[in-house]
Amino acid sequence: MKNEKNLLYSKRAKRLIPGGAHTYSKGDDQFPENAPKIIERGLGAKLWDVDGNEFLDFGMSLGSVLLGHAYEPVLEAVRNEIKKGVNFVRPSIIEGELAELINETIPCAEMVKFAKNGSDAVTAAVKLARAYTGRDYIARCSADPFNAVHDWFIGSTVVNRGVPKVVQDLTLKFNYNDLKSCETLFDQHPGQIAAFILEPLSMIAPEPGFLEGLQALCKKNGTVLIFDEVVSGFRFSLGGAQEKLGITPDLAAFGKAMANGFSVSALVGKKEIMELGGLDHKGERVFLLSTTHGGETHSLAAAIKTITEIRDKKLIPHFWSVGSKLKEGILSAASRSGLQDFVQMIGFDCKPALILKDKSGVPNAELRTLFLQETVERGLLIPYMVPGFAHGEAELKRALEIIEDSFNSIKKKMEDSDIGSNLLGDPVKPVFRKFNSDLA
Repeated sequence: MKNEKNLLYSKRAKRLIPGGAHTYSKGDDQFPENAPKIIERGLGAKLWDVDGNEFLDFGMSLGSVLLGHAYEPVLEAVRNEIKKGVNFVRPSIIEGELAELINETIPCAEMVKFAKNGSDAVTAAVKLARAYTGRDYIARCSADPFNAVHDWFIGSTVVNRGVPKVVQDLTLKFNYNDLKSCETLFDQHPGQIAAFILEPLSMIAPEPGFLEGLQALCKKNGTVLIFDEVVSGFRFSLGGAQEKLGITPDLAAFGKAMANGFSVSALVGKKEIMELGGLDHKGERVFLLSTTHGGETHSLAAAIKTITEIRDKKLIPHFWSVGSKLKEGILSAASRSGLQDFVQMIGFDCKPALILKDKSGVPNAELRTLFLQETVERGLLIPYMVPGFAHGEAELKRALEIIEDSFNSIKKKMEDSDIGSNLLGDPVKPVFRKFNSDLA
């Protein structure tokens, strides 16, 4: 596998870009040493790096590309909009058109405000909840891996350098499927919690009554319930996890896959709360989202086309079907290769995840790195599993062949030597760690 240009362009990028990438999930510490460092182009479910190496892609831009790379119907919609101009001094027609589509699609979306990334939409929901309630504390779910880059969230993680202690103290944590932990926070901070925020569906299903109970607690205590649907939106169901679950939050944030890789996110919610960011009420103003590029026309066109493609082609069942076959195929391959005790599949079929464990059942970074290293060597990029429209039977078959071949290779290497000695570089590391040198 050629690598000269990868090394050259990566070195150039790192000279000027901290970490060499614009999101930590794309950093070198998240991939094995032999992974492509710089991508040149993508088409469908394939990627090519700057050295011309071809890869079957199941990472799909961290879950933002559900229809496939360079999906022509979306590109056509974008080209048509660009011809008219991309940004104006007053709102454009397409802003209202997308707002209407989202209003029709998402249960809680009585009003809509656009932004360019999920973090901004989520944090706008937090700010709005504080303004609506007049309270300061935010309770977030401890199980959620990420909500936003902003201080209210980052201050509650181990990577909290640069976040004032007074800000850190305003974020509380509760446990998923643990209503008692929610009740405890209300007891400890009576009349002080502005919002509870969580991913309603992530890796595990809510126990019967948990989300309903949380919603009732929030209503009883005058607290805003926020769903972070940046990942779950347009994936679990067209209207998000809230539609699938039948539970309507007060506010919600969407992003990731809503424009097939183009930069759009949305804060949506009940009019009573959302209109505080508007110009028609008589009370004290709330400076909500105000971004020059929030109404960028071609990105909004991409969102309209992406949502209507998922809706009209009825693609949600396809996402679930591909993920189900992937999970079953991986477990079968693990069994045939003798790695069944080291391989675990978790998550929902539309958003599965592979856990590689040591003999004691603990997730093992070296084993995960070796798996990623072996699959990259065979032309598969699968740091995450994002079943999409571009993944048909042929792509699924090829991915499972590569995975089984990789499992067989791993099994032999585990028998012949220790895992670490087979790595080409350092093991992958968690994004959230105190020091760069930390392994966990």
